[in-house]
Amino acid sequence: MRLLVVEDDERLLQLLQRGLGEEGHLVDACTTSSDALGQAQTIAYDVVLLDWMLPDGDGLSLLRAWRSRGVDTPVLMLTARGTVGERVLGLRTGADDYLVKPFDFSELLARIEVLARRRGGEVIQLRAGDVSLDTRQRALVRGDREVALTAREFALCALLFRRVGEVLTRSELLAAVWGPNFDGEPNVLDVYVGYLRQKLAQLGDDVPTIRAQRGVGFRLLPGGAGR
Repeated sequence: MRLLVVEDDERLLQLLQRGLGEEGHLVDACTTSSDALGQAQTIAYDVVLLDWMLPDGDGLSLLRAWRSRGVDTPVLMLTARGTVGERVLGLRTGADDYLVKPFDFSELLARIEVLARRRGGEVIQLRAGDVSLDTRQRALVRGDREVALTAREFALCALLFRRVGEVLTRSELLAAVWGPNFDGEPNVLDVYVGYLRQKLAQLGDDVPTIRAQRGVGFRLLPGGAGR
């Protein structure tokens, strides 16, 4: 699963990133509301872990902003606030579950799995030409052909499929797929675009193509429009 952790406590954030990563999850992290607001709108996360208290606001305000913008990703609130009234407030604001700190890591994993299963029945298919992107199976589909994607490939592909024909800048794609604080090699984007081109080609002829816009970024074109 791809998870977003919004947490002000850097020590806890590092523990969550390491522990969840060891469980096989792809984990993005934000420490402020301003970073997390756009992150959850851009990337289709399976579950968000959200701290109540953040340095530039509070988790409830961020949650309200997400819900008002149509972000329906399941949200698990993580907080030291444990009164009944506070739990009710969090749930009524739009949280799907609530876990009081300190918590047992195994319980956190179980709650994440439950939230992901609840959403597992929702199948969203994004289309470009006659190729669809199945967001539940994380696969490219054309007729009876299906090609599975890795978590990173899926994140990049979903952005392109949601904005077919639009040029997405390199910085926009890197921030959305690898996180706003990504400081690795920029050419990793070109590598993953190459992976997606190969997988699209496995679906046959005249499939959507990813065209490079020199010096700017990439865009997805339906049909066989070339590169």
